[in-house]
Amino acid sequence: MKDSIIILCGGGPAPGMNTVVCSVAKTFLNNGYRVIGLHGGYSGLFSETPRFEEIDFFKADAYFNRGGSYLQMSRFKPTDEDFEKRFNLSLFQDNNIKLLVTVGGDDTASTANRIAKFLGAKKYPIANIHVPKTIDNDLPLPANTPTFGFNSAKQEGAHIARTIYEDARTSGNWLLISAMGRSAGHLALGIGEATHCPMTIIPEMFNKTEISIDKIIRLTLSAIIKRKISGIGYGTVVVAEGVFHDLSAEDIKSAGVSMTYDEHGHPELGKISKAVLFNELLEKEFKKTGMKVKTRPVEIGYDVRCQDPIAYDLSYCSELAMGVYELFSKGETGCMVYVDAFGNASPLYLKDLQNEEGKIPPRRVDIDGGIAGNYYKHICQYITPADYEAAKKYVSDPEAYDFCKILGW
Repeated sequence: MKDSIIILCGGGPAPGMNTVVCSVAKTFLNNGYRVIGLHGGYSGLFSETPRFEEIDFFKADAYFNRGGSYLQMSRFKPTDEDFEKRFNLSLFQDNNIKLLVTVGGDDTASTANRIAKFLGAKKYPIANIHVPKTIDNDLPLPANTPTFGFNSAKQEGAHIARTIYEDARTSGNWLLISAMGRSAGHLALGIGEATHCPMTIIPEMFNKTEISIDKIIRLTLSAIIKRKISGIGYGTVVVAEGVFHDLSAEDIKSAGVSMTYDEHGHPELGKISKAVLFNELLEKEFKKTGMKVKTRPVEIGYDVRCQDPIAYDLSYCSELAMGVYELFSKGETGCMVYVDAFGNASPLYLKDLQNEEGKIPPRRVDIDGGIAGNYYKHICQYITPADYEAAKKYVSDPEAYDFCKILGW
């Protein structure tokens, strides 16, 4: 029987999933391997009846440039008991599998790390290489290298936000945009910067003060008042959904927000419209201040996950896939593939990236770096002490809407 490899996809979709899977398939097929695609993410490794299929050249060639994922994904995370009692070693033995390729984000990478350690401890001769994926761009790759899918999602997110901004300008309204991003604000900031949004609110902004709904509202009003002073009666505000991730339970409850949590303890952000929530809270604030502003909510999230990848990700994902083969051929395992700006692949060992809990911590926006720093200094618009007198036309206490004072900067 031919040597085989098996590929699975974990977490949520990102543009380029098919590009990675099918490019891995093409590369290994070209080198004489049999390629197996496993449906259901990690759940397939802990099932007696996993659903899998061979990926041949024609299937890979038909899907490599499409959005979505041909291999059905899953957020399944195995327990210690799953590893000890349900790991399907026969799946590997019966198919002569030499390499497990996992494709996913931080949770998938953390589970890949557990699998690598498990296989090593059991002395199973199976290599494991992880491919970093997420539109959130929050995996700790060197030199600010993006995760695949991020640039395609940012491209489509910016396209939507640009159209929304034009609607705001045309109608003289403010549109509130909630952008996907569970624990980091990369996507929201990328969309805000690309569309010259006058206010982008991300979790990392609150590095010197506790995040709260009140501060989020005042930051939004700071941009609206600043533009009013400048004679501009429209605009957009981008809010990263991840701000919810850092809110206290008391703050959420006091705002009247009912939120459920998944089995991993993450707020189920997809079940609540953050844009609608902020719109309602802002409208209450407008009534208090007497300001006459029309706002409309817009969500950017699930509509950017399964789009066709742009050329950047088509190339990048192909390079990552070829990098998997290069690392495997050198005997690497228990690592994440990293491709630098010149297309050179190298291993990032999962054991070196993990924290004390064995998880891969997310990469957050460097709020003091050039990208964020220059955006908030030059494009973002907000109240400063120089605006206090003019702002009194709209609010009695303009200092409460001072951007730097709100954040403690």
